[in-house]
Amino acid sequence: MATATATATVEAAKGSRRRLRVGKRSKASGGSRRDLWTAPLWNLNMEIQMGTQQSCQSCIATLKTWNSPLTGGALKKISRLKGKEWLELEEDAQKAYVMGLLDRLEVVSRERRLKVARAVLYLAQGTFGECDSEVDVLHWSRYNCFLLYQMGTFSTFLELLHMEIDNSQACSSALRKPAISIADSTELRVLLSVMYLMVENIRLERETDSCRWRTARETFRTELSFSMHNEEPFALLLFSMVTKFCSGLAPHFPIKKVLLLLWKVVMFTLGGFEHLQALKVQKRAELGLPPLAEDSIQVVKSMRAASPPSYTLDLGESQLAPPPSKLRGRRGSRRQLLTKQDSLDIYNERDLFKTEEPAAEEEEESAGDGERTLDGELDLLEQDPLVPPPPSQAPLSAERVAFPKGLPWAPKVRQKDIEHFLELSRNKFIGFTLGQDTETLVGLPRPIHESVKTLKQHKYISIADVQIKNEEELEKCPMSLGEEVVPETPCEILYQGMLYSLPQYMIALLKILLAAAPTSKAKTDSINILADVLPEEMPITVLQSMKLGIDVNRHKEIIVKSISALLLLLLKHFKLNHIYQFEYVSQHLVFANCIPLILKFFNQNILSYITAKNSISVLDYPCCTIQDLPELTTESLEAGDNNQFCWRNLFSCINLLRLLNKLTKWKHSRTMMLVVFKSAPILKRALKVKQAMLQLYVLKLLKIQTKYLGRQWRKSNMKTMSAIYQKVRHRMNDDWAYGNDIDARPWDFQAEECTLRANIEAFNSRRYDRPQDSEFSPVDNCLQSVLGQRLDLPEDFHYSYEIWLEREVFSQPICWEELLQNH
Repeated sequence: MATATATATVEAAKGSRRRLRVGKRSKASGGSRRDLWTAPLWNLNMEIQMGTQQSCQSCIATLKTWNSPLTGGALKKISRLKGKEWLELEEDAQKAYVMGLLDRLEVVSRERRLKVARAVLYLAQGTFGECDSEVDVLHWSRYNCFLLYQMGTFSTFLELLHMEIDNSQACSSALRKPAISIADSTELRVLLSVMYLMVENIRLERETDSCRWRTARETFRTELSFSMHNEEPFALLLFSMVTKFCSGLAPHFPIKKVLLLLWKVVMFTLGGFEHLQALKVQKRAELGLPPLAEDSIQVVKSMRAASPPSYTLDLGESQLAPPPSKLRGRRGSRRQLLTKQDSLDIYNERDLFKTEEPAAEEEEESAGDGERTLDGELDLLEQDPLVPPPPSQAPLSAERVAFPKGLPWAPKVRQKDIEHFLELSRNKFIGFTLGQDTETLVGLPRPIHESVKTLKQHKYISIADVQIKNEEELEKCPMSLGEEVVPETPCEILYQGMLYSLPQYMIALLKILLAAAPTSKAKTDSINILADVLPEEMPITVLQSMKLGIDVNRHKEIIVKSISALLLLLLKHFKLNHIYQFEYVSQHLVFANCIPLILKFFNQNILSYITAKNSISVLDYPCCTIQDLPELTTESLEAGDNNQFCWRNLFSCINLLRLLNKLTKWKHSRTMMLVVFKSAPILKRALKVKQAMLQLYVLKLLKIQTKYLGRQWRKSNMKTMSAIYQKVRHRMNDDWAYGNDIDARPWDFQAEECTLRANIEAFNSRRYDRPQDSEFSPVDNCLQSVLGQRLDLPEDFHYSYEIWLEREVFSQPICWEELLQNH
């Protein structure tokens, strides 16, 4: 019932927005086509800050729901400041007021606790009632969060959070309601908001931070990373909230705030992507491996997206297209040749802004023959311009066709590639092989020697290769190598805590991701993720419906962003900590249908998703706390903000593509899943977004499955093949474009996954399921050391030891012949 009500409200809001969008679409269709290429979206070669260096303002703005009320004035009502402003107090007086607030939290009445918690939230939000600008609000929010942490506020709110999670009365009340609203999670939302603000403000480092703040940050990180006072790490508590929400036991949980807090806690305790790169360099040095050839983050930042055409279409379409009669005559033959060619190679304006609405498709299909021919049968990017550009545009065209100075990535060669190359060479020239020997080159011609030398120069040994080799040695020689010393890092602690419930965690996250995907249809049995966004009273006017619809879409986008970033962070950290931890998480994601879920997410108009304007800047924090709220109209809601693209959705798409790359890299069985689910046209549609990082990971996914798509697909998509050669790292012996890889045998796919699963189970059993009395425990067979061991005897043993000797030793007959025969 709750899902049906929420769906009806959202559909009504979408309908009102769609009606208002028709007029603008008709106006935009008549504009200049060249303006579409020169829009700022097509120049997205900016540095995408992948989740670690986002501005504090944008991160905190995602926390607030537009329907939730502000907490202004709560501090004055609760704290009794006696006419003084918070900003005018000395630090000691501020600490005294905070201690007073924390004392008032230890009461039985939930209403009184909620009032005090709101006052603390007002402090964490920056006491905006006394500030004059957004900068002041953010400054005092950061200052107050450090002050609250130093006074022990986080631990107090953690205890309150435990109480609310275990509150069976609130859970049963939510289960009995036909429709859950934002009012059912008021206490939880206040607690989670305070904790999120503290984590986000303390997490971000600044050069102006004092030594006391730096020490507090490290102490806070330690408290969140390790289990304190016999309690589990804080991230595991949030994971349990996610699983409890998905199981239906607590449908009133504000899942958006839980996921945002979980993502930030994992980022704070384990580190972001830049910290990961530093850890990778440090670990390679510890293992004695050569340093990395390049910094992947810097290489991606320096890459440029695929350039648009070097000519324009606003010079008259009649000049570019031949007469309609000739087009009709050759249309059939062209269509037969391009049967398997996907329309994604046609980067023209109609495809770029094509929506998936049936009405729009019918209108476009009823257009003139000239436009249909340009859209359906001419690959304008792969043809020479039929009309030379004007002289004034010559510098622009020259700049667009400028060739790069070199390939962005250094080539890599695996040890397995060298062995495979030598095996083929020896079979061809000698007639026998030498196994894994890569040093003996006797009998091979000189060019083979040079080839092996070149391959070894670009040989790359990853940390995962060393870890797998060490694991094999530990499995073979458990006695001689002894017990492995595992460092107690935050990543290791988190994996140990997640190990036994990790399948449930992954399934819960993917369920929420499926419910938040824009391509998902509402079902009666799906989980309701809108419990913390829907108001108690449904909107009445069109304006209220539009505002709620925008907030619902924004709510889903934030959920997708937090889940995608969380999964990617976990995979990257687990892979660096130990490769089998990464493989364990990856297998459970694959078993939970993560690959088709991501493909379903991208099976939409990605360009429309990235350019969506589901935001109202005047309602975001901290703008809504300082400025007077202007009168909102349907036109202002429809116009949205002035940004040409939605950074949040672009961030989510890149994270999901990276996640898909992590799951399928060097896994032929999972690569075949991409082929079976026909991911090539879906991924090629994403290439329309002119952003270098997104295009790079799309091209990587296309590269690994090119060998299975056939010759006709490669012939029809030569521009995509050229982009792969230009942007993706080269593997010298990789016949990705021809399909000659012997590892791509279809009958080995199932065996590959089974072998990997056996290795993972052996790793988890050896490291985390070690019994106390193992059959492999060492036994001392030396007589002197055994007799020299100190035994703890009873206190009165020296009084009766003679009786014990007589009974146990002297009075027992010993048959020495039988003893010698048996032993």
